[in-house]
Amino acid sequence: VNAVAPGFIETEMMNGIPEELQKKYLEAIPEKRFGTVQDVANVVGQLCSDDFSYMTGQVLVLDGGLSL
Repeated sequence: VNAVAPGFIETEMMNGIPEELQKKYLEAIPEKRFGTVQDVANVVGQLCSDDFSYMTGQVLVLDGGLSL
């Protein structure tokens, strides 16, 4: 079993975060952008492919480098 741990992803849920706070988070993210639903879907799609059939027990952090 593998998992994806997304960081800030552009969804309606982000609307509840004040704009000033969003700007501070963007400054801290090395990629300088929030992730998209497509970013998450791309990673999940790869994890489900045969290319990753030997990987197990991993949590992939998808946060644009914020947790570095």
